[in-house]
Amino acid sequence: MTSSTSGVTLVDHPLVQHKITLMRRRDASTNTFRRLVREVSALMAYEVLRDVALHDVEVDTPMETTTGKVIDGKKVVFVSVLRAGTGILDGMLDAVPSARVGHIGLYREPKTQVTVEYYFKMPSDLAERDVVVLDPLLATGHSATAAVERVRELNPKSVKFVCLVTCPEGIAAMTQAHPDVPIYTAAIDRELDSNGYILPGLGDIGDRIFGTK
Repeated sequence: MTSSTSGVTLVDHPLVQHKITLMRRRDASTNTFRRLVREVSALMAYEVLRDVALHDVEVDTPMETTTGKVIDGKKVVFVSVLRAGTGILDGMLDAVPSARVGHIGLYREPKTQVTVEYYFKMPSDLAERDVVVLDPLLATGHSATAAVERVRELNPKSVKFVCLVTCPEGIAAMTQAHPDVPIYTAAIDRELDSNGYILPGLGDIGDRIFGTK
């Protein structure tokens, strides 16, 4: 089950919503939280890649030769926004193991709030590939919009953005910066607090995935 409005697709399948609720629990262990991120991401991959291109191949079944349809996973690129994007990446790769992977490292300079890039590594020939940018939270949108902008400099065939949780402010920021980039999310929460955290949200998702707090 999904609902889509103005370029935002809410993946509201019962299994996804159930697992997002379990992730919200303050007392969820690091192991449990990490596992749930991976499971939700794998489930979301089915909707994110609904329109991925297929081509015909000949296959020998135990009974006869027939024609089947397959995707070319090598034409799909998952781009993980470090560090928390790694959690979503694992689930997406469970669904498409042959996908290529890119990484982009960004952080916000505390004093100026300027987004600084510290790492960027992508597969070659993005013009022939469909890119899915992965960042668990779309909050203020600073890092997410910067990541999409950086990827688009390489002229990929297409770009989508995937997060687990977002809010109206994050959607507005991404839509303003990249109105033609579809957003896929499992939850649209109420608002940002004064520190830029989503409410009710998931907390600091990087710390929760890696147990660093």
